[in-house]
Amino acid sequence: MRAKQNIREEIAEGCEGLLFMDPPEDFDQAIIGVCFGYGQSHKVAYDYEKVIKANMKNGMTYDEAEEYFEHNQVGAYVGEHTPVFITLGVTFRAKSEVK
Repeated sequence: MRAKQNIREEIAEGCEGLLFMDPPEDFDQAIIGVCFGYGQSHKVAYDYEKVIKANMKNGMTYDEAEEYFEHNQVGAYVGEHTPVFITLGVTFRAKSEVK
């Protein structure tokens, strides 16, 4: 089992240029792996719900954390290695259908 403080080094090994969310103590626990595809750059993949929960640890409500995420995290393009966010299950689809 890997130590949480080493996840960045473990993932970055062999993948140049990966970008991570900061601070590590808030967001490294949300890393689920690396996303890759033919002709595309590797990107760190984060669990959507865990990122929202990390935002909530800073005093935001769920709705505030989700709005912050949409405008400041998923909405921030910082180059070809910009992190991606993955939803597990149907939670995200169900919420987006309601909005």
